[in-house]
Amino acid sequence: MFQAISKRSVSDEVFEQLCNRIVSRELKAGEELPSERLLSEMLGVSRNAVREAIKRLQQARMVEVKHGGTTTVLDYRIEAGADLLPSLLFDRQGRIQVDVARSIVRMRQVLSPEIAGDAAVNGGPTTADRLDAIVDAMVVAVAPAELQRLAFEFWEVLVDGSGNIAYRLAFNSLRKTYEPIWDLLTKMLGRDLQKLGAFRKLAVMVRQGDRGGAMECAREYIDGSSNAIYQFLDLYEQHAQTAPKDGPPEARRAP
Repeated sequence: MFQAISKRSVSDEVFEQLCNRIVSRELKAGEELPSERLLSEMLGVSRNAVREAIKRLQQARMVEVKHGGTTTVLDYRIEAGADLLPSLLFDRQGRIQVDVARSIVRMRQVLSPEIAGDAAVNGGPTTADRLDAIVDAMVVAVAPAELQRLAFEFWEVLVDGSGNIAYRLAFNSLRKTYEPIWDLLTKMLGRDLQKLGAFRKLAVMVRQGDRGGAMECAREYIDGSSNAIYQFLDLYEQHAQTAPKDGPPEARRAP
């Protein structure tokens, strides 16, 4: 049932193995996990590693630790928050879960125009100055990876400028989700990262306090970049159907 744990990041390995079994519903909501002692024996790790992993699962609202030490699996779809998304993006073989990825892209599409609009209303000259500085840096950037980093920083400034803490927390979750596929995103969004005029125009809309204009600029850019990701996911899904055990190697979880 369980697999012996390798030497790397033991508590992370325990967390990932239990998380994957909960997400795949091998461990069902309402089911009790084995005791810490039994889990440590089954996995070949220390009880401390198991305890740390269970604590993370509890924080993610995937399990509930009851009085007496019993640990019960929760229905993560009801209990968990957006911080679980990074754990849902890949299956146990390290392949992208396409439905989850599409959901994340769609959330990005919906939120981005609202974030830009609120930044235009609440950000003021300070936010606009920061955006202009980032675009100036993008103009002289050469490496695609640097453009990707600056583009991400641009959106981070917009999120902060919106003044909305919920947007900030959602952005944090998206950032953690992006990290394992950062290089892949850079390749997928290569053309869109070159559209510096879109970034400059959005900065202008924020400086002018033009909510509608900022929303439209953001929507146009995000829809274009989202389409590039959707196209990749469609191809990825087609490949997975013909070679389910392998999957495109460039789209696997980063080590």
